[in-house]
Amino acid sequence: MNQSQPQNALVTGVSRKAGIGAAIAREFARHGVNVFITYFRPYDHESGLAGDPAEPAQLLDTLRGMGVQADGLEADLADPHTPARLMEAAESALGPVNILVNNAAYSMRDGIDALTADLLDRTYAVNLRGMALLCAEFVRRFRRHQPTSDFGRIINLTSGQSLGPMPGELAYVATKGAVEAFTLSLSAELAPLGITVNAVDPGITDTGWISPPLRTTWEASAPMGRLGTPEDAARLVRFLASLEAGWITGQVIHSRGGL
Repeated sequence: MNQSQPQNALVTGVSRKAGIGAAIAREFARHGVNVFITYFRPYDHESGLAGDPAEPAQLLDTLRGMGVQADGLEADLADPHTPARLMEAAESALGPVNILVNNAAYSMRDGIDALTADLLDRTYAVNLRGMALLCAEFVRRFRRHQPTSDFGRIINLTSGQSLGPMPGELAYVATKGAVEAFTLSLSAELAPLGITVNAVDPGITDTGWISPPLRTTWEASAPMGRLGTPEDAARLVRFLASLEAGWITGQVIHSRGGL
């Protein structure tokens, strides 16, 4: 990797300052990486986690104050035209993008009795199709910019569904299992281009959604006596996006504090 070459990252799912996506964006900025974020406020309201509608703009101000270029766009990843539009916007704002972090996710409680075609389709459209199409658009543009871009990184956020059951989240775990399978095969396909592809399972992460009773239960069973923070996940993602991680690809890294 040419360390004088600007590093530009596209990070999806950055609606809330308390979330993993925002922590990743801040971690990149601390290390001099320019950042383009995406967010979709209607999903925040649907999930019940919506906060101040100005949070994405506030985060962008914070990132710029850290000395990097930063921009963003509200976009629905369920729309198959969104990936090309996002990459075009990111390139217009920052220049060629060589780091893609697929953090955005759609997740609704279901269970077998609540599982419907509509819920499966909505979950698939964001978690798998949107992610895969963003990867495809990233690769098309990466090829276009070679040899000025001499390395690429794709990091997909996943969950712990391969380590044990997650009842009540069937649509979500089905799509995240597919993300892990996609990551492995894509890594082999892109290795000759110098693009690494990995997935990160951050474990139970405190982003504001955990009720006090659940927190008490989970902390009691946690080997380290605490739950994960967005910053824990962000540091790992930043490492996988770095020069030092160039020999790591095709991996699902379970960063769960021993859980």
